Amino acid sequence: MATATSAPSSIRERLDRLFKQRIVIFDGSIGVLLQKQGLTEEDWRGERFRDHPKLLKNNVDILNLSRPDVVSRIHREYLEAGADLITTNTFTATPVSQADYGLEDLTYEINVAGARLARSAVDAYENRFVAGSLGPTNVTLSLSPDVDDPAYRAVTFDQLRDGYAVAARGLRDGGVDFLLIETIFDTLNAKAAIAAVKEVAPELPLFISVTIVDRSGRNLSGQTVEAWWNSIEHADPFAAGINCSLGATEMRPYIEALSRVAPVYVTCYPNAGLPNSFGGFDEDPPITSRLLREFATSGFLNAAGGCCGTTPDHIRQIRKAVAGIPPRQVPKRVGRAKFSGLEPFEIGPDTRFVVIGERTNVTGSIRFRRLIESGDFTGAVQVALDQVRGGANLLDVNMDADLLDSEAAMTRFLNLIATEPEIARIPIMVDSSKWTVLEAGLKCLQGKGVCNSISLKEGEESFLEKARLVHEYGAAVVVMAFDEKGQADTLERKVGICQRAYKLLTEKAGYHPEDIIFDPNILAIATGIEEHAGYAKAFIKATTEIKKKCPGVRISGGVSNLSFSFRGNDRVREAMHSAFLYHAIQAGLDMGIVNAGQLVVYEDIPKDLLELVEDVIFDRRPDATERLVEFAKNVSGGGTKREKDLTWRESPVEERLAYAVLHGEVEFIEADTEEARQKYAKPLMVIEGPLMDGMKVVGDLFGAGKMFLPQVVKSARAMKRAVAYLQPFMEAEKEASGSRQVRGRLVLATVKGDVHDIGKNIVGVVLGCNNYEVHDLGVMVPAEKILDTAIELGADAVGLSGLITPSLDEMVTVAKEMTRRQFTIPLLIGGATTSKQHTAVRIAPAYSGATVHVLDASRVIGVVSDLFDDERRLTFDRDNRALQEKLRAQHTT
Repeated sequence: MATATSAPSSIRERLDRLFKQRIVIFDGSIGVLLQKQGLTEEDWRGERFRDHPKLLKNNVDILNLSRPDVVSRIHREYLEAGADLITTNTFTATPVSQADYGLEDLTYEINVAGARLARSAVDAYENRFVAGSLGPTNVTLSLSPDVDDPAYRAVTFDQLRDGYAVAARGLRDGGVDFLLIETIFDTLNAKAAIAAVKEVAPELPLFISVTIVDRSGRNLSGQTVEAWWNSIEHADPFAAGINCSLGATEMRPYIEALSRVAPVYVTCYPNAGLPNSFGGFDEDPPITSRLLREFATSGFLNAAGGCCGTTPDHIRQIRKAVAGIPPRQVPKRVGRAKFSGLEPFEIGPDTRFVVIGERTNVTGSIRFRRLIESGDFTGAVQVALDQVRGGANLLDVNMDADLLDSEAAMTRFLNLIATEPEIARIPIMVDSSKWTVLEAGLKCLQGKGVCNSISLKEGEESFLEKARLVHEYGAAVVVMAFDEKGQADTLERKVGICQRAYKLLTEKAGYHPEDIIFDPNILAIATGIEEHAGYAKAFIKATTEIKKKCPGVRISGGVSNLSFSFRGNDRVREAMHSAFLYHAIQAGLDMGIVNAGQLVVYEDIPKDLLELVEDVIFDRRPDATERLVEFAKNVSGGGTKREKDLTWRESPVEERLAYAVLHGEVEFIEADTEEARQKYAKPLMVIEGPLMDGMKVVGDLFGAGKMFLPQVVKSARAMKRAVAYLQPFMEAEKEASGSRQVRGRLVLATVKGDVHDIGKNIVGVVLGCNNYEVHDLGVMVPAEKILDTAIELGADAVGLSGLITPSLDEMVTVAKEMTRRQFTIPLLIGGATTSKQHTAVRIAPAYSGATVHVLDASRVIGVVSDLFDDERRLTFDRDNRALQEKLRAQHTT
């Protein structure tokens, strides 16, 4: 039997054995049973609080002190129903929540009493455990309670952490077996709770559970389940789960997502549905138990139970329903660098170069600095929005200006962008040379961001202290190649310092390698100082060596430092950055802080300039700097911006359109599109011809690492503008022809987690012009919405699109769900990161129907024509499956 004196290590071992043996059972709601007790205000007060100045009815936790008999009876009812895990009656027992009743000073006592009551009940049974409940509180760190001041917060991170520490200390001292941070509606609140638990009771196993507040699959502060997991993984929880939420009826896609990404035990204890108009709950024990059994048989669960509205009868039937079903097999941890804002972002082996937007930096952007110093935070937020819309994957934020209150500015700005969903979607890199500013910023991030940076400059003790705090705040860390002797400027020093830091972080600070980002220092070249000539070459070589000797880490750098000698000369700087990036990426550079708007396509750098730039980068000749400086004088007139090159306007219209798409030029796009429309027999031919020619080049260069996502986004905008111009003409042509017989109905969507849609939009236009009925669901579409719509409309095919690597995994999820829901219609796969190989190896095996990779919009009509034709369908499907089988065999060998 469990006792209050059981050693924590043995508790962990016993829990682990139980979770490996079978699906473990949580208890259910305390509130619904209390309602049945008919307690009066006098009951809630008891003798102790008879004269308390505030009403205490519905302060459930105070019953631990005023009516412990009622609480103990409820615990016994759940134990008799078969619950393995009994949760303490302490859900709102934190200072911030108890302050509403004037009882904040009793927080510790309430928690101790709650733990002892559960302990006493559990000790009468064999192999049962006490979970110390830490609820979400009644405040939120990620959202403002003041609509007129979105940067305002009702409480600070430190205040919430300190309050949770009092509660956790009481639960620990009262004898709980493990701690449960539950019903998380704001992940930043949970981070404060995690920090408190790790300080007060690091020896206790930790369970963490989120709540989903609507059918978009997000918590109240806007995170998806996958983003939430990335944000709290640093806590190394024993189990993670979903509770409360929409009820089991609506929970399937979210518990499935968590079971897929979390390499820990997964728990699920839903409400008995949502409250109905009478204040009751509609999911009775048979409904809840049936749905949880379905989750269990699908391999999603390690533990199940109930939340609001559930009763001992729910728990009894849940236990019976899942009995004999093997528990979920916990997947192995995948060594990918994971980050999150409102959405998850991962860096895997197939991820292309990650762009970190640099313009929200007061040291690097004069405009941003002026906005911040003048207090124009609205304008500053717009700068961030421009970076995100320009294709930045992460956003670097730096407030290190001399006369600025950097901590206050960092806090206000991060709080503001947290309320802008388009910005908050991506992870944040908090950047400062001051530790206090870094810490202030990290306390504002509900997602998993990046701390930029720490170093060994002040020795190992200071380095480890800061590294542990960064980890406690749930961030990855950038480590500069800098030690007690100064900045590393040679290959040997760069590699040596990074190896030393790697050993310290992985062996003494608890870091996984993928949470370590090394910055081996991109330093200025072509300065005229001989010692600087090898800096770029040393960085590129160090990138390869560090990744060999420190497996699993990522490499980053501030790219604009490279060309500091040529500030004011955009043409030379852009060429230097693009050429350097191309070669550094080949060597293993994963990410970089860059101005997304100042990247040029590597192929577009004039050959003479490229040779000069690469001579400097690789230190290929002694006069390399002099030659580049001379070139810079001739093209810039002493450092002014160059005239815009319009020689491409002299080319035929087809070449002009392809050029405009490739370079994201929109100034002449509509005029050129109109000229092409006049030239071609049909408007659609303009899309399928010169416009698609440009997009194909974009795809090829992106795949070869010679274009980056911000440039692809610019290309997409140009393409979208041209297509929008042609749309009315295509509609008019269709109307005039009278050709309205629908040839088939398709549902198109960019999958969940991806906001890019230009390829899908073009496919939709092409299909529509060929008399197919297209229902475009837009971007960020979850699997259930795609498939529900397909059923509702009677679709003949589903088309999935995605540009970023995580979209590939989501496509597999959709394919599996199509199989589970017994779809038979074709599944079309497209997007820049997709391929015939991936479709054959990963997606097609997950779906029994035809799964077809469509290279681009020019191929889609041929594909759907074959798939929708009764005579050609079987032959097409047979040939496609044979090709996929061949590709799978090649992949295996």
